[in-house]
Order: sequence, then C-alpha cells, then structure tokens
Amino acid sequence: MAELVIRRAEAKDVETIEKLEQSCFSQPWSYESIYQDIVENDRAVYVVAETEGQVIGYAGLWIIVDEGHITNVAVSPDYRRNSVGNTIVTALLQVTEDMGVKRHTLEVRKSNTAAINLYEKQGFVEAGERKGYYEDNGEDALIMWRDAEDEE
Repeated sequence: MAELVIRRAEAKDVETIEKLEQSCFSQPWSYESIYQDIVENDRAVYVVAETEGQVIGYAGLWIIVDEGHITNVAVSPDYRRNSVGNTIVTALLQVTEDMGVKRHTLEVRKSNTAAINLYEKQGFVEAGERKGYYEDNGEDALIMWRDAEDEE
C-alpha cells in the first residue's frame, strides 16, 4: 500500500464517507447526517485516511464535555487488515486528547471481534452491554471505555 495520510475530514469528503458507510454498515448514516457533523457540528471531530488521493477510511467522534463518544470507524473492505483502522483510531484519540478529551467511549456489536480487538489494543475495556441496541437485527452492543490518563 502507498503512503497513508491521516487528516481532518472536510466538506469535500462527505460523499466518499457516505459511500464508505454504505459499504461497511447495515444501517449507514445519511449524507445529511455526515455533512452536518463534519461541516456544522463544532463538537464533532472526524479524521480520514487516504492513500494516493483516495479516502479509504474514516472515524468520527462527538465531544461531550471532556469525553469523546466514537460514533463510527470504517475502512474500505479493499484496505482492511493493513492497520488502517488502528492508524485512524490512534489519530482520532490523539487529536481529541490534545483538545482536552480525557475519556473515550463507544458501542460495538458483540459479534464484531475484529473491531473489539482493535479497540482493546487501543486501551478500551468492556464496561457493559446495551441489549438489542442494533435495530437491523436486535444484536446487543458492548459498551467500551478508555481513560487517557490510564494510557500514560
């Protein structure tokens, strides 16, 4: 794989992010929701990964006081298993910690072992479950938390 560039998402990335959503998730976010987060929501932080000028992954987060709620992490199926997801999450955590975020949380499907392993490598630990969280099939979600101060 050519050089991977990680940068903050911009309005020009919304269409590509929407396409990644559609290829990666059974319940993708709409163009309007993504646009609103990236362009209008000053409490949202998105980073993208690109190679050879093509966005191949992204991660988004909402800042709530001093906590970050990771909303989505997606990598194009063509680029999985190349540490792209890990690189994106590392960058998102660093950017938001530099902004004063002390703790991060997320929900992940209980069956998504690849994502769970990624988050555990980043210092997230399971803190609970949300029963029937996913509307498409009623699957439970694991709630995971990471405390930045524990990682130092």
